[in-house]
Amino acid sequence: MKMLTGFVPAIVLITLSTHPAVAAVSTLIGNGIAGFSDIQVNNPYGLVLGPDGALYFCDLDNQRIRRLDLATRRVATIAGNGERGYRGDGGPAVNAALNMPHELRFDSRGDLYIAERDNHVVRKVDMKSGVISTVAGTGTAGFGGDGGPGVKALLRQPHSIIFDRNGDLLICDIGNQRIRRLHLGTGVIETYAGTGEAKPTREGSAVAGTPLKGPRTLASAPNGDLYLALREGNAIYRIDAKTQTLHRVAGTGEQGYAGDGGAALNAKLAGPKGLAYAPGDILYIADTENHAIRSVNLKTGVITTVLGTGVRGDGPEADPLGCKLSRPHGVLFANGALYVADSEAHRIRVLR
Repeated sequence: MKMLTGFVPAIVLITLSTHPAVAAVSTLIGNGIAGFSDIQVNNPYGLVLGPDGALYFCDLDNQRIRRLDLATRRVATIAGNGERGYRGDGGPAVNAALNMPHELRFDSRGDLYIAERDNHVVRKVDMKSGVISTVAGTGTAGFGGDGGPGVKALLRQPHSIIFDRNGDLLICDIGNQRIRRLHLGTGVIETYAGTGEAKPTREGSAVAGTPLKGPRTLASAPNGDLYLALREGNAIYRIDAKTQTLHRVAGTGEQGYAGDGGAALNAKLAGPKGLAYAPGDILYIADTENHAIRSVNLKTGVITTVLGTGVRGDGPEADPLGCKLSRPHGVLFANGALYVADSEAHRIRVLR
């Protein structure tokens, strides 16, 4: 597969520590100006670490999926030709047209899946051949197809995807107020959660048949539990793997920016759009409209801000609590660091 390569000189790092005074944030790629080059990104969103140890990310307004080698700092395009559209299935992913790729995940075989919001599809890149194909959605917005092939089903603005512990693909079908489940073995799709109604989620209710208000993104814990961010619901819920019930862990449901140092259940969030689970039972939240990254200690239930000021901006680095962000969307914990897609600052930052 042909890739575009180049050298990435800009690096921003944030180091996480038990002593906040030694934490530091820096830029991994991006110079604050939207563009497409070896040192520029244009509204980065979803982040994932590949099986090869490289960082893959959705370069949203460049309509591309890009790869950053963390050892050599070389950047390459994996999918997308920069054209906004829905074309290219059956051919090289680098020649395909994408339409607002929001999030990406690797399956157990090492193939890459992409949620494309405005194509209303989920696509797959075979990483051995470089060929792209559609696995769910038809390219037309709507709701339908449960119980049948995913490629004939209708989605509406899928934002986020994740693999559950059974290897099935969960899709945050946010325009339909549902989470859909694609069984990769059979190709069959179904509704896993949500009713299509944007109503409050009842504490302790069963996943099946319970309303969800803006199911935006998912993260998984080692025990199989899932964490769900509700964008319009301004809350984070845990889906218990054993009981398949919903339990609120952060956010009152009221939009705002409050609660640091106290119980996450009493805190206010504003449009959370990214989640990342970290060892030690820490959940990181991209509190997007608050321009901050917050963490919840799932053992104590306490919430704190780890990056950002609550005011929109771009830096300065390196003090995490003095560094302004601009609508961050993606968060990823890997290699002992927190990677942040600081979307409208056109940077990917790292907190160590």
